[in-house]
Amino acid sequence: MKRFEEKTVIVTGGGGGIGGAACLRLGAEGAKVAVLDRDLAAAQKTAAAVCAAGGQAAAFACDITDRTQVDAAVAAVQEQLGPVAALVNNAGWDVFKPFLKTSPAEWEKLIAINLTGALHMLHAVLPGMVERGYGRVVNVASDAARGGSSGEAVYSACKGGLLALSKTLAREHARHAITVNAVCPGPTDTALLAGVAEGARDPAKLIEAFRSAIPLGRLGQGDDLASAIAFFASDDASFVTGQVLSVSGGLTMHG
Repeated sequence: MKRFEEKTVIVTGGGGGIGGAACLRLGAEGAKVAVLDRDLAAAQKTAAAVCAAGGQAAAFACDITDRTQVDAAVAAVQEQLGPVAALVNNAGWDVFKPFLKTSPAEWEKLIAINLTGALHMLHAVLPGMVERGYGRVVNVASDAARGGSSGEAVYSACKGGLLALSKTLAREHARHAITVNAVCPGPTDTALLAGVAEGARDPAKLIEAFRSAIPLGRLGQGDDLASAIAFFASDDASFVTGQVLSVSGGLTMHG
């Protein structure tokens, strides 16, 4: 039996690199995947890929910074695919520049997408999990939250908040058989990283600096993160909660 047989799993930012890879992995393991993304066409592309590989998936347009859209999307997911067994908070956005060169408008956007959006999703999905006495939450944070990252001050702060939130919710909801864990990617070969690099003086040099700093000698790939996400979202991790896993090729080695 596949690990997610007939379980509904929401993945935010499912139209992107890490989110898309997670959707494909979860679909291959039997999940009914709800692909949420602000870009509906990207979500539909991922959902089509999951279905083409023999899985079940449906796309839903959702801007996670808008609570009305979040509530509507979660309701639509449950009506179409069934009760939500697992939530993967993956959607994110970054801008790469020194803190003193950032603007309050950029802070607001970073916080809205990387932290408030996750809060919206959790607040919408957790009540059903509590009622059913079962749930898996995987928050995709960043190693920038663990070790800091020059040029990503506000992003790092948001992801650090997501780690603290994960641990607190893990404590609050352990009695409901809901686990909450976090995955921290290092530099990963996605459109987000490419977009971040564009803000640098020499994008190619920045990407090479990321790669050379990683002990395993390469950037992360979507599948690297999908494996960790699927583990935390599965019952293989039923006795694991409040934990943070770095998937960074050894870039950070915090205890």
